[in-house]
Amino acid sequence: MNFRTMFEPKTMAVIGLSLQNERHPANIIYNKNFFRYPVKVYPVNPRGGIYHKEKVFTSVSEIPEMVDLAIIAVRSEYVPGILEECINSGVGGAAVISGGFAESGNAALQERMVKTAKEAYFPFIGPNCLGIYSSNQVDTFFLPSERMVRPEAGKVSIVSQSGGILVDQMVKFAQQGVGLSRAISIGNKAVVRELELLRFLARDKKTAVIAFYVEGFNKSEGREFALAAGRCPKPVIVMKAGKSPGGSRAVTSHTASIAGDYAVFSSVMSQFGIVEARDEFEMVSFCESLSCYPVGIEGRVGIITASGGHGAVAVDTCAGAGLQVPPVPAAVQNQIRKKLSDNIQPIASIGNPIDLTGSAKDNDFVVVASELSKWKEIDCLLVLLLPYIPEITSDVGARLSQVSQESEKPIVAYVPHVEKYRMIIEGFQLNNVPVSHSIEGAVLMVEAMRRCRPC
Repeated sequence: MNFRTMFEPKTMAVIGLSLQNERHPANIIYNKNFFRYPVKVYPVNPRGGIYHKEKVFTSVSEIPEMVDLAIIAVRSEYVPGILEECINSGVGGAAVISGGFAESGNAALQERMVKTAKEAYFPFIGPNCLGIYSSNQVDTFFLPSERMVRPEAGKVSIVSQSGGILVDQMVKFAQQGVGLSRAISIGNKAVVRELELLRFLARDKKTAVIAFYVEGFNKSEGREFALAAGRCPKPVIVMKAGKSPGGSRAVTSHTASIAGDYAVFSSVMSQFGIVEARDEFEMVSFCESLSCYPVGIEGRVGIITASGGHGAVAVDTCAGAGLQVPPVPAAVQNQIRKKLSDNIQPIASIGNPIDLTGSAKDNDFVVVASELSKWKEIDCLLVLLLPYIPEITSDVGARLSQVSQESEKPIVAYVPHVEKYRMIIEGFQLNNVPVSHSIEGAVLMVEAMRRCRPC
């Protein structure tokens, strides 16, 4: 199946537009794409008419050019017939927003749709979903524009069975400064499933990291997915619902999925180097980290801080995550101490963590990062930056980023997310260094790289 025209459509039909209800899902989808995105949008309603001075077509077959993507937002019983019409009219693919199928006990109606689509090799997303969001290209989510939170365009693509979870992730991405390429809500995933989207996104030039929220797989499908994800040249992150018996029941009622044995699932993910996120917080941290550093590390961390307390908390957090914080040898300590500012040479603690104290300057952080980057016993640096200490400037983020670029050794930063520190944070993020507003989040970013290594 070719998904390119679905995710980057030049023409789109919105089927089910209402001439009376401006808040109807089809109207919301039509209006936001008509006014905001570079796609030619055609409204469709069997009654025809005029909508905001635009002709409303009575069917897809009336539209005077080929349609790349059809959005179907009508009552469930009408969907199979509309799918057939789309196929006969040469439409490239569809997103079926409508609910009322297998998730509500109407499996026969869904099977009818699947049979029609598969016989014609016609791809559709859904049903019971939000559909497709491609940054700066198309948005089929039936959420009003004024309520949508859109992350900056970036390199992460997310596939989710739950539309609500997906929208929450987009909010968190925007808050954390994680760039998004595509967000795909697949709902009941009647035809287009995780495996097909994994294969597409693995080849997609606009995607560097692929994340999934999964509720369940069909029999043997999970194994095939794991094998494909293990072969994928890009990092794959998976968050799985249905871990508990109650969660499994909720999954079944939500999208009619089979949750499966979570312990087996988790073990297989780890075996193939697929990064499992245990919750939404981990998902965001992992996506940001791996979009900057799509690499696997052993997890030997060098910690640089201006506060002994922060260093101690970071060491404990690393230990809890299974990361190592190896002591710095005396020879390396001496080399570092000689290059520090005169005022902190006698008071800095050069072990690991390295505590530069509240008297440190930008150059002290840069010197230590440069020296630790040369040490082979460390494969990642964790910089705990306290921007309120007197001699730190807004240049420190960009300068430390340069160290990472030159040494090719990952740096992860902790900076409190307060607006007055925005320039420091952007100095990191604009230079492809991930930043967390908590020590726990920063350690999770390191852990993501370690989990990328197959067992």
